[in-house]
Amino acid sequence: MKSSKYEIDMCNGSIMDKLISFSLPLMLSSILQLMFNAVDIIVVGRFSGSEALAAVGSTTALINIFTNLFIGISLGANVLAARYYAAGQEKEMSESVHTAITLAIISGIIMAFVGVGMSRTALELMDTPSDVIGLSTVYMRIYFCGMPFFMLYNYGAAVLRAVGDTKRPLLFLAAAGLANVGLDLLLVIVIPLGVAGVAIGTVASQMVSSVLVIWCLHRTEGSYQLRFSRLSIKWVYLKRIFQVGIPAGIQSTVINFSNALLQSSVNSFGSTAMAGYTAANNIMGFLYVSVNAVTQACMSFTSQNYSVGKAKRMDRVLLDCILLSSGAAVVLGVGAYVFGSRLLTIYTSDASVIQCGLEILSITTVPYFLCGIMDLLPGALRGMGHSAVPMILSVIGTVGTRIVWIYGIFPHHRSLYFLFISYPGSWIITIIMQAVCFYFVRKKCQQNLKVKAA
Repeated sequence: MKSSKYEIDMCNGSIMDKLISFSLPLMLSSILQLMFNAVDIIVVGRFSGSEALAAVGSTTALINIFTNLFIGISLGANVLAARYYAAGQEKEMSESVHTAITLAIISGIIMAFVGVGMSRTALELMDTPSDVIGLSTVYMRIYFCGMPFFMLYNYGAAVLRAVGDTKRPLLFLAAAGLANVGLDLLLVIVIPLGVAGVAIGTVASQMVSSVLVIWCLHRTEGSYQLRFSRLSIKWVYLKRIFQVGIPAGIQSTVINFSNALLQSSVNSFGSTAMAGYTAANNIMGFLYVSVNAVTQACMSFTSQNYSVGKAKRMDRVLLDCILLSSGAAVVLGVGAYVFGSRLLTIYTSDASVIQCGLEILSITTVPYFLCGIMDLLPGALRGMGHSAVPMILSVIGTVGTRIVWIYGIFPHHRSLYFLFISYPGSWIITIIMQAVCFYFVRKKCQQNLKVKAA
């Protein structure tokens, strides 16, 4: 089903070229967003010093803990909208869109108050060093003021992805990112506001992207058209969004909690290691968004094909996604490893910071294709409407492994290299558990589709 040049027919025709057509703009959008975020880090690191760089970097894991529950819920909106769109259920599609956007507004306002109020306390719980915590608090409080815009963009983009439109969100992020870069240069170099300037630029860019995506939904003529007068919570659709979205959000939140524990371990090495981790983590972010774009494609394609009963096509979608994700991760991961020292010099000229960053990249980048496979299996399961069990397995595999590693093994072998071995180890353990889960759930779904067809 396709009604505009921006949409993709996920249920008919060849698969790989459509996966690429869907994933590439989404991948570029995420990479573009990370590049603009990298500009934040580069500008503050170059012009405000390593303490400011460490301050901005040390907030990442905490911000993700606060926001990822609601971002995960947006995946539920994506799956539900994709299902209704493929089945041609226009009334249900419209009401699920209006429920999702209303939820975005409410959750954004809640997150703004929670984030502003709890920033300092959360940073203290993470043992953020005293020479960094003041700047980190300023950055987080300003950042959270932009949460309503952040949520609106993510939920609006989730609706567009449900119909196969990943091109317009790319254009919106490009516009927002250019605004972010301009404001960074103005508010850090010309007007020396330091981390506050970077945070203000980020909030302003989020406002630009949210306005553009809402304008796009308002102007469309399709079943996902947004009408402000119809914004409301329809509980039947909210429940269905939550069924997929809450487990996904909890999974993401708990995994980021483990990242916060990891950040706390890095903090124990001091601000130099923190700055190195900040730069290395930003590079790894490019790897993550590349494989995550394919996971988003897998979820949307699976959801649409599940709604029209095409089980064999769902299997082909997953296999093609594994090939696409692994290929992209191997190329980018090997590239990040080989050119690691050159990439790190973009962020900082401090030799000790670069050395810390290289130590982290040496163990995390080449095997990154495992992370892509680990995320694809739960993505396919969510597309079929099953989100709770994959969430539990991801928490056990990823978070459990890291907690055991951080508190049981790492204290006896204290080094950054040994700390980050937990990454590939947790990926392998989680893949094994998710594969077993996928086999049984896929078998059950196939039986259900046969019953519906009969």
